[in-house]
Amino acid sequence: MSSSPPQSLVDIARRTETHLSAFLEVEETRWSGFDSDLASPVAEIRRLVASGGKRLRPAFCHWGFVGAGGDPDSTVSLDTGAALELLHAFALFHDDIMDGSLTRRGAAVTHEVFADQHRMISGSGEARRYGEGIAILVGDLAFVYSDQLMGDAPLVAREIWHELRIELNIGQLLDLIGTSLNERRRYKTERICRYKSGKYTIERPLHLGAMLAAPDRQQELLPLLSAYGLPLGDAFQMRDDVMGAFGDTALTGKPVGDDLREGKPTPLMAIAVERANESQLKVLEKVGRDALSDDDVRRVQEAIRDSGALDEMEALISSLTNQAVDALTAMPVLDSAKVELELLAQYVSHRHT
Repeated sequence: MSSSPPQSLVDIARRTETHLSAFLEVEETRWSGFDSDLASPVAEIRRLVASGGKRLRPAFCHWGFVGAGGDPDSTVSLDTGAALELLHAFALFHDDIMDGSLTRRGAAVTHEVFADQHRMISGSGEARRYGEGIAILVGDLAFVYSDQLMGDAPLVAREIWHELRIELNIGQLLDLIGTSLNERRRYKTERICRYKSGKYTIERPLHLGAMLAAPDRQQELLPLLSAYGLPLGDAFQMRDDVMGAFGDTALTGKPVGDDLREGKPTPLMAIAVERANESQLKVLEKVGRDALSDDDVRRVQEAIRDSGALDEMEALISSLTNQAVDALTAMPVLDSAKVELELLAQYVSHRHT
């Protein structure tokens, strides 16, 4: 399967970026004019959203909207797509602090940017706390802006929006708690996989788009959209987990083995622990408990491969993707949307970034 993004995703990404840039430029001008000290925090939101990202959430929202009868040239789904990107930015600002990350998309993370600024001016207090505090508030600002863009959505779409945001935070909580407990139970790691990313990347954006176009078809559309969105969301996050353990830094923008060093509770690790022999298990038990050197990471990767966990994960991703694609048959949406949703399914499951 091709790992290149569908042309429609590229087009939607371009439209979303233009829309977001215009929105954020107004806010940056507004607040820098009020006080010059506010220029760089607001500009940091623009920097992050312009630095890359696949724009999958706007794409799934768009095809949910178009599939349910919405005008593909309407700005209604565009606003919601931009809101989803700002919500994602909020999550990334906070996630980088929680994970202690140093880079994001090949550049320094926001809390490090502001900590370095604090050091350069020999500011009062601790540079680390200053940087993290600014990044938290920048994330909060992105969160508020995302909500502002949802202001004209129908009530049923607003209800889904609220549920999406709650689920995102629940997933982050489960991820943090699971990491602290070195969680390796498979059902727990699959739950974390679904709630930390899968639902809010695919299922809920589809729901949002459909309810923007056809709020009176809630009972008909939502279950069938979930039959596609839930398995594909799981496949999406499992692919992320594979890249987190084995990915190429040049492609992912994050250090190789980052998730292994952090001891993330992933289905990949759960399967590896289930399958491992005694010697492999000794290697895997270091994950999340010891500081891993580059050699340790390589040994863990080898243990995961040799246990058969990586092959099983690849088979599971393919099975979940096929399940999602099969669900398109019964989905009562336009055929043009089904075609694009199938292309997106293959892309999110087989991508390298």
